[in-house]
Amino acid sequence: MASRRAGTGDCVVDFATMMQLESHGPDTYVGVGPNYPWGGLYGGQIVAQALRAATLTVDPAFRVHSLHAYFIRRGDAEEPIRFEVDRIRNGRSFATRLVVARQAIGAILNMSASFQVDEPAPDRQAVQAPTVPSPDTLEGTSWTGMFERRFASRGVEGRASAWLRINETIGDDPALHACALAYLSDDLPTDAVVALLAPERAGQWGEDFEHNFWSASLDHAIWFHRPARADLWHLQEFTCHGLISSRGLSVGHVFDGDGVHLASISQEVLLRSARRDG
Repeated sequence: MASRRAGTGDCVVDFATMMQLESHGPDTYVGVGPNYPWGGLYGGQIVAQALRAATLTVDPAFRVHSLHAYFIRRGDAEEPIRFEVDRIRNGRSFATRLVVARQAIGAILNMSASFQVDEPAPDRQAVQAPTVPSPDTLEGTSWTGMFERRFASRGVEGRASAWLRINETIGDDPALHACALAYLSDDLPTDAVVALLAPERAGQWGEDFEHNFWSASLDHAIWFHRPARADLWHLQEFTCHGLISSRGLSVGHVFDGDGVHLASISQEVLLRSARRDG
């Protein structure tokens, strides 16, 4: 279960370094992350590193097209993370991997990922990017030095959209850009759920918000439609489809600056009113 709170000042290595996992035997890798302001781990980091571990076990001709992850326990920023990869299937067109991320407490994430060799086929786009202000006209609101975020809409009931990009040039490796997109994809879903429950508080990650609410990512899925450059501005737009039993379903799309549909994302978010003693 990956929680998120506001803050700045995380002691962070650059993204490319964070993706340099250390081999610890066959299909086993170890990674570390920054010290986030809340003391735990950011869910997007765990997903990105798990995807990187899976990618290291497939031929470069295979490109990730989807992943599905469950956040099981809160991670500890003071410990390394062990990523164990199971080669479920190696086919001519598709490859499937299962990754379990572990720390001393046990499994903290379980993720499956599927890879495909690109093939010639029709390319059609049905969903269209919304009309929003350009990122150059918007104020930066990121809680970390790892990436930039500029909200394009806030306070709209059940909706949240923002421009995001990784804060460094990370080269031309499409697999690394997919990992970077995975890192970014865990940031905005909660804002859409908050915008449904309390639209007047959307985007207000701070002490006042945390006095009233507590949130955590429960599960996460990404469908990678087209290659993306995560170090360039791209627009993420999320809509919360409902909230029940403290679980809100947030579904979103990712577009590049030209409106090309890059990816689709879904996440179930746990959002509770803060419990107070007495």
